[in-house]
Amino acid sequence: MKKYIYFILSSLLAVSCVDTALLPDDKTVDEDFWKTKSDVSLMVNGAYAQMLNRDLLTDLIVWGDFRSDELVQSSGILSGSVFEALRQIGTANIETTNTYTNWQPFYSVINYCNIVIMKAGDVMGVDPNYTEGDYQNDIAQMKTLRALCYFYLVRNFRDVPYITTGYMQNSQEMNVPQTAPETVLNACIADLKEAANHIVDPTAYSDWKAKGWLNRNAVYALLADIYLWKASVHHNDANYNAAADYQQCVDYCNLVIDSKNAAHRYGPMEIVDETNLYPAMAKYGNDYNDLFIDQNGEESIFELQYDGTNNSNAALCSMLYKYGGNTANYGYLKAPQMFGISGTTNNVFPQQYDGRKIKFIFSANNNEALEQYDVRKMIVSNNSLSYGAPTSTGQSRQSDRSNTRFAQNYIVYRLTDVMLMKAEAMGQLANGDEDIMLRQAFNIVKAINDRAHPEGLYSDTLRFATTKSVQGTAVNTKAGFEELVLEERLRELCFEGKRWYDLLRYNYRHTEGVNYNTILADLGGNYPVNFRPMLTLMARKIESPDGLISKMPTEPYLYMPIREGEMDVNPELKQNPVYSSSDKWEKNY
Repeated sequence: MKKYIYFILSSLLAVSCVDTALLPDDKTVDEDFWKTKSDVSLMVNGAYAQMLNRDLLTDLIVWGDFRSDELVQSSGILSGSVFEALRQIGTANIETTNTYTNWQPFYSVINYCNIVIMKAGDVMGVDPNYTEGDYQNDIAQMKTLRALCYFYLVRNFRDVPYITTGYMQNSQEMNVPQTAPETVLNACIADLKEAANHIVDPTAYSDWKAKGWLNRNAVYALLADIYLWKASVHHNDANYNAAADYQQCVDYCNLVIDSKNAAHRYGPMEIVDETNLYPAMAKYGNDYNDLFIDQNGEESIFELQYDGTNNSNAALCSMLYKYGGNTANYGYLKAPQMFGISGTTNNVFPQQYDGRKIKFIFSANNNEALEQYDVRKMIVSNNSLSYGAPTSTGQSRQSDRSNTRFAQNYIVYRLTDVMLMKAEAMGQLANGDEDIMLRQAFNIVKAINDRAHPEGLYSDTLRFATTKSVQGTAVNTKAGFEELVLEERLRELCFEGKRWYDLLRYNYRHTEGVNYNTILADLGGNYPVNFRPMLTLMARKIESPDGLISKMPTEPYLYMPIREGEMDVNPELKQNPVYSSSDKWEKNY
């Protein structure tokens, strides 16, 4: 039975400026706390526990999924504060008082990490049980967790305060200006490269810690993700070597893929297939069970651990299952029509039978196309749905879990995510339409698509020379492959907080004049124009998308405003320039 991280320090004080959760100003922690190895462990566990914060995970769902074409507001909920906050985001009318503009949960994690980095070294001179190896691993974990938080912040706010000082007393000066995103991400890369030399190997643990604590594979996955992001941002910058960053992404992805495959051990009933390039990527029926029901599956790299006793994944529950602790059998968000019956406009799963479609949403292939579909992925706690004929309609909405004590982990990185990162980077590195690298990248996408179909069905659907996907569009070009990998990431990783960032990378690769070395407020209105095909994808979930598209013409509109409370107390901050300085910080158009 797996164990879980749970740690709450009493009397935490929430303050403004960076809204960091601070330790009590009574010298208890500073003078008497840092004496033993267990003291450090408590603070390391505390940093992980802060990642379980309901507001933080709600942000991940809203920022990564709802802002994209993956989720829409439930039609059954037409009022309330959450409804209004989501409505603002869904219509691109975000006010600076919006609850989802709050970056405090991430800075709380960052502060815990900073404190450990600052204080853990003192313990080595006091407790002989706290070794150099323990210290290096703890610091590596904290630098990795801090980098992950900053990566989320940069992708959602762009210009954020970069803080490496631990705040332990409320008398400390906390007015910190924003740092340009290029500087923040470069600092994260430096930390991660150092962390990779000291953090534990993925095989160090055989229990939940193998996926619940950061290890070397997680560091490599995060590095690959950051390099892919940076390469996309600078894709059209003649003064930047984007190809080098794409190659770094490929290299770090290979380290993860090779590690995962090397660690795979064939079971007693498993047939060894020497031709299988990805043995760690199980058949989808089994893998779905491992990942989203049993959890901490072989394919997983890092996931946030919820046990339903000490903590509950209330964010996932209320957003996708039962809103606000209500007994209603739906959450605040649902999947739009394009996830449902095959043949509808822009259908995500063009084939009527795709194992992911059946597993990921309720009422798949309903004879009458529904306007909205309940999300099944990470919601059900049993795998009663088995593979069937292509005409299978999936499973109707069921309530097989309590809305309280919702024991469902949240996956941050897993193997197919990394494989598709590699494919995306290789597609950009390919030198023309006939480059062998393009075909190799396609084979990665095909391997992932193939496993989502039952044995013997559609096994050769994705023919490189003739079809882009199951829809039959040509994909014998770099441009076609770029769209293909974007589509496959949506099919494979939907509702896992990835889609908005995938769309942003797609956007950046087709925009000109991005200046990542300067914050938006200092650019003087010289903003890159957004790529309309990306905006069209983003808005396709609604019936009349033109209005939404028109509200997001340039780069600043892709990012969240700084919360009003932060602007009020920290004179060093500069607001996202598409918001004016007024009593309500209204949006400029």
